[in-house]
Amino acid sequence: MIMSELTPAKTLDVQGLFCPIPVFKAKKLIEEVRQGEILEILATDETTKMDIPDWTRRAGHDLLEVKEEDGIFKFYIKKC
Repeated sequence: MIMSELTPAKTLDVQGLFCPIPVFKAKKLIEEVRQGEILEILATDETTKMDIPDWTRRAGHDLLEVKEEDGIFKFYIKKC
């Protein structure tokens, strides 16, 4: 998927928060996103590189892209 297609319906900024808070907040916010829409998560905790993809897979959503820019991890999750 091309980045221009990754327009998030909601953005969750959990920069500065540590595990498990980013996953808990993502679980809650994804409920506000419609099926097929994208949730963007911005995080700085290194453990989110494992925790967010694991949660996404277990919850049955699609992890479309993960990237790092200047120490900020960006996750794009499509709600299924």
